[in-house]
Amino acid sequence: MRDRKRLERAISAEKEVLSLTEDFDTLFELAREGEDVLDEIAGELPSFSERLEKLETAMLLSGPNDALGAIVTIHPGAGGTESQDWAEMLLRMYLRWAERNEYPVVVTDRQDAEAAGIKSVTFEVNGESVYGMLQSEVGVHRLVRISPFDSAARRHTSFASVFVYPQVDDDIEIEIKTDDIRVDTYAASGAGGQHVNRTYSAVRMTHLPTNIVVQCQNERSQHKNRASAMKQLKARLYELELEKKRAEEAKLEESKTAINFGSQIRSYVLAPYRLVKDVRTKLAIGNVDRVLDGDIDSLIHAFLVWRKTGKTFGDDSGEPEE
Repeated sequence: MRDRKRLERAISAEKEVLSLTEDFDTLFELAREGEDVLDEIAGELPSFSERLEKLETAMLLSGPNDALGAIVTIHPGAGGTESQDWAEMLLRMYLRWAERNEYPVVVTDRQDAEAAGIKSVTFEVNGESVYGMLQSEVGVHRLVRISPFDSAARRHTSFASVFVYPQVDDDIEIEIKTDDIRVDTYAASGAGGQHVNRTYSAVRMTHLPTNIVVQCQNERSQHKNRASAMKQLKARLYELELEKKRAEEAKLEESKTAINFGSQIRSYVLAPYRLVKDVRTKLAIGNVDRVLDGDIDSLIHAFLVWRKTGKTFGDDSGEPEE
């Protein structure tokens, strides 16, 4: 059924591309005949280009789990407050991206840092093909800026890692034995006052065979938190199996390398110049504020094209040294 829906979306997307192309062919034909339609063409081109890119993105999502929603985790790297603040900036970027695309988001676990930023965060992004698109974000993100936490106003380099897992459908069987899980409950943290949860509603699950740990404290109900944690655990175990398959495939194809925690995928430079550059696709974007405000669709599209065809979108210049 999932494959059928994916094929139906691909056919629908192709029909829409053909329709848009025919509309422009008509306008160009009128222009050749002397009609004054240049302003109309110029006005329609940006939206046509944007729509075409989104359709191409949809057509590039052909993986077995690309159509699913996603579970995203963000962890700061070494560097204390600087990296923790960077992790929170990334969280805001993804939340704004989801808002732009009208994808519902549920933050299931958030650990705030003492001074600023976050120690870790896990959230669900619900929507069609979210997992397929957010695979472009898996890896280490690098920030170069004048630190707002440095009284000497020196330039700092910070790192944060992003992991993305598919939201496993209920019809996918993931066997989890009761004896393989240790469940701990604790009081959820909060902003203080009446908002602090005084009951032990937060849930932490540890899968003993793999040592995978998931936790949820978003809901006041321990039952709901337990269900959400189990959902995360299933997704993590499913992704673990996928990683094993990818590792086997990588042995056969030397050109393909696995993405791991130490792989830097993108740099965001705020000083001494302003540039976002993806290491894999070579795509460079000068409007850093736009990207950090959630406009990452072009980066996602470039990644999907690169993954499918190997095509890059720039050169290797512009990478600052740490």
